[in-house]
Amino acid sequence: MKHSARLLASATALLLAGSTGFAADIIGEPAVNYCRTVGTSDLVLTDNMVELKDRVVKLMDDSIAVANSPEWINSSRPAFVWASEAKVACGKAYGYLKTNYKDEDYLNKCECFHDRMVEYMH
Repeated sequence: MKHSARLLASATALLLAGSTGFAADIIGEPAVNYCRTVGTSDLVLTDNMVELKDRVVKLMDDSIAVANSPEWINSSRPAFVWASEAKVACGKAYGYLKTNYKDEDYLNKCECFHDRMVEYMH
């Protein structure tokens, strides 16, 4: 229950924050603003499907570890938020890759959200 209450409080704070801080990265701003590199990710440019799957799984596993870590769940930094977004995007990208389909949108989101997570961890 404590975890659910914290998530609700975080979401409420984001909504009330408007366009300041990291809230602008999540709500009300175009995707261009929350990814450092605009355009095609390195994942999309990877042609080897085995290598691509391995890279996506690594990003997904990293994101899951951060999203499940009490250190980041209870942190005031938004690493947990980006980890949660990354694990979903990477999971969807991996699901498509299992059928040998490269969904560029989810691959781009996977890499972007993971990069943002790592950025806020340091």
